[in-house]
Amino acid sequence: MLVDLQYGRQGLRLSLPDHCVVLKPRKAAPVPDERAAIRHALRSPTDSLPLARLAGKGMRVVVTHSDITRATPNDRLLPVILAELETCGVHREDITLLNALGTHRPQTAHELGRMLGKQVFDNYRCIQHNAFDDQALVAVGKTSFGNDIRLNRTLLEADLKIFTGFIEPHFFAGFSGGPKAVLPALAGAESVFSNHSYAMIGHPGATFGLNSGNPIWEEMAEAAQKVPNTFLVNVTLDSEHRITGVYAGEVIAAHAAGCQAVRDASHVKIDAPFDIAITTNSGYPLDQNLYQCVKGLAAARRAVRKGGTILLLAGCEDGLPANSAYIDLLRRAGSPQELLRMVAQPGFREQDAWQVQVQAQIQQDVEVHVFSAGLSDREIRDALMIPCHDIQATLQDLLSRFGERVCVLPEGPMVIVE
Repeated sequence: MLVDLQYGRQGLRLSLPDHCVVLKPRKAAPVPDERAAIRHALRSPTDSLPLARLAGKGMRVVVTHSDITRATPNDRLLPVILAELETCGVHREDITLLNALGTHRPQTAHELGRMLGKQVFDNYRCIQHNAFDDQALVAVGKTSFGNDIRLNRTLLEADLKIFTGFIEPHFFAGFSGGPKAVLPALAGAESVFSNHSYAMIGHPGATFGLNSGNPIWEEMAEAAQKVPNTFLVNVTLDSEHRITGVYAGEVIAAHAAGCQAVRDASHVKIDAPFDIAITTNSGYPLDQNLYQCVKGLAAARRAVRKGGTILLLAGCEDGLPANSAYIDLLRRAGSPQELLRMVAQPGFREQDAWQVQVQAQIQQDVEVHVFSAGLSDREIRDALMIPCHDIQATLQDLLSRFGERVCVLPEGPMVIVE
């Protein structure tokens, strides 16, 4: 049978055995008019006054947005929010757009213009969060987990904070969106490291589709609630990145409504684990580097038996990325077992340790092969995985070595397998 997979910018069509089981989310209908749906959500929010009653003349407003590694339709979402703000008297010069980078790299001016749309980028103040700049951070106290939280100074100095983003399953935070817009997106590096610590990542509740009982998400929620005067605008998307729902209002309540919609669509039940799982990382922009693709591996691990294998198909046009802490940690360790030993050491706190920890946990249980036009064989081996040049030939080899039960996740981490 022929299966279309989300790979890079163009996708990939594979001929797979007829007995292959396809695991993908249920289709949700896109909203008929995106602008109208966004406006309606701003004016009829969950557990909050409408945006027009929260904003007003003379107020300083920060609107945060996702970075280039996320599929949030910033160029379609932001213009509607900005128009609503100006309608209720907020001056354009009092509005700041804040790129919520977390500990990711900043975007170039060209990338920002493409993400936000030229009209928005050229006419609004656009700044980028720096998790490593002490002068740009303000302490807001500790969480119940005992961790200090520092947040972006520009955010905290605003009279009104609007968090935008989109909701999808997340491999250790339960779901994206919601309070993730604060921690890790606008937090200091040390707050990110403590939230993504070895113990937190290793907690059984830190997984896809789980908020309550997930210490990572629960601390994110605590951090978000330390920020006064906030308003959330999150969307859900289909496989073509069309908006299927808009969830606005109080951060936790609006996010919960969106999470339920995603949970209902993404949950897939299997009778027994498979020998082989073929997965993607949901195409560009989510598969633009191998670091992000650990999410696709984590989704597939839920579908495959211990001792089985995963074949990851990912474009990786941005490489590993190059010169990243992620690949440095992998190279230093040299094996999944050594990675786990290294990151488990008391006091070990390094950038991207959380990502390699999840990857190592997966690779302790299964063999991982990677097909990618954006990576060399050496880069794949440096990442402790096995290069694949010919998908069909590799699949035949895997079928002969691991067994005949095979599944495919065409949209990778967009499904929650149970």
